[in-house]
Amino acid sequence: MTTGKTRILLADDHALVRRGLRLILDAEPDLEVVAEAADGAEAVDAVSSEDIDLAVLDVAMPRMTGIQAAREIARRAPGVRILILSMYDNEQYFFEALKAGASGYVLKSVADQDLLEACRAAMRGEPFLYPGAVTALIRDYLQRGARGERVPESILTPREEEIVKLIAEGNSAKEIADTLVISVKTVDRHRANILQKLGMRDRLELTRYAIRAGLIEP
Repeated sequence: MTTGKTRILLADDHALVRRGLRLILDAEPDLEVVAEAADGAEAVDAVSSEDIDLAVLDVAMPRMTGIQAAREIARRAPGVRILILSMYDNEQYFFEALKAGASGYVLKSVADQDLLEACRAAMRGEPFLYPGAVTALIRDYLQRGARGERVPESILTPREEEIVKLIAEGNSAKEIADTLVISVKTVDRHRANILQKLGMRDRLELTRYAIRAGLIEP
């Protein structure tokens, strides 16, 4: 990023909405809309052809929804951060957005207040959740515990935690592959999945995570 600005793709099927959001984003010194899309398929193509840091996707678009586009972008370009924009304070959309790889869920009704904060949080590798979404997450967590379901202590699988630990200890992909008796390609795939899940970009951030999670000692 030579400009030092976050390069943003803005996808919404309403041109007026895109124009309004673009005015909000482009007014900031650290944010720049460099591509627009009118549907999810265009958004996926734009991420493939442009140098994008952050995709802001409307949840309800023709041809391919924002959530479908988020899944495809997360698969094709795991380094791109994703925010979902929605008119709906809807728990199912919210949970589907998180499962699709989004860093946050922003309500259009308060986008003028929340969108800038959400963009910056996403680029810091932090989730952005509006207050109702936080309530929904807590309620879901408590309900799963009450039903006797296992509540995961980590969003990473045991194998992924093993790989984070080895990465944080300074091992190369080949050394990790040899240690775990898997291929280098499998290590690379695990690493990409881990970075996407945690909203991180590099070994330094993974090492900090490993220390916080108690996988290695500082």
